Amino acid sequence: MDNGHEELLFENLSDEDYVRLNSLLAKEDAIGVLKWAYRQFGDDLTYACSFGAEGIVLIDLISKVKKDANIVFLDTHLHFKETYDLIERVKAKYPDLRIKLAEPELSLEEQAKEYGERLWERDPDLCCKLRKNKPLKKVLSQSKAWLSGLRREQSPTRASVQYVNKDEKFQSIKICPLIHWTWDEIWQYIKLFELPYNILHDQHYPSIGCSKCTLPVAAGEDMRAGRWSGRQKTECGLHTK
Repeated sequence: MDNGHEELLFENLSDEDYVRLNSLLAKEDAIGVLKWAYRQFGDDLTYACSFGAEGIVLIDLISKVKKDANIVFLDTHLHFKETYDLIERVKAKYPDLRIKLAEPELSLEEQAKEYGERLWERDPDLCCKLRKNKPLKKVLSQSKAWLSGLRREQSPTRASVQYVNKDEKFQSIKICPLIHWTWDEIWQYIKLFELPYNILHDQHYPSIGCSKCTLPVAAGEDMRAGRWSGRQKTECGLHTK
């Protein structure tokens, strides 16, 4: 690889290749990383968006680089009504974006019949696997790389994320353009450009997932404290090995 702006072969990148690539992209901002990513992958790049605050910023940035980009939302059928309402508002604002909802193989009724009622309470890891991880794996089997709105500031488990990451879990390449952004910068951008956002953010929900597993966060708590509250679990599994 001579530089970070030439067409590259990603099938068999070594760990050293990832280090060098991130070094080459180190001086880029989020838009620069997105331009690079779409030059490399084009329509084979998918943004898996949760439609949180970071997601809204990344969607707006993506729209400036590739107006018809592929965006997928993992529809567990358990999200807040406010989240579904936001998706419709985003579709109206960015009509050229190809926003699709990826659904689990099992309906909630089928899941209850096979695994028991309220699986999210008894075994949230399995629930996440069935309703988020498996659908994303299916989506990514048809893409060469995917985008994520991960930020280093979000949690200790995300503190070492790079612009370009080897995704061993999904056998893919995960690109994270917002790794250096702070929470304040995310909201400065949303307010500056008057972007639509989930109104639950105004009710102390910094991180919004499924309605069954998300609570508001008290002042001074970790931003992800409302996710699977009372458990050791802090991730749905999409970003863990």
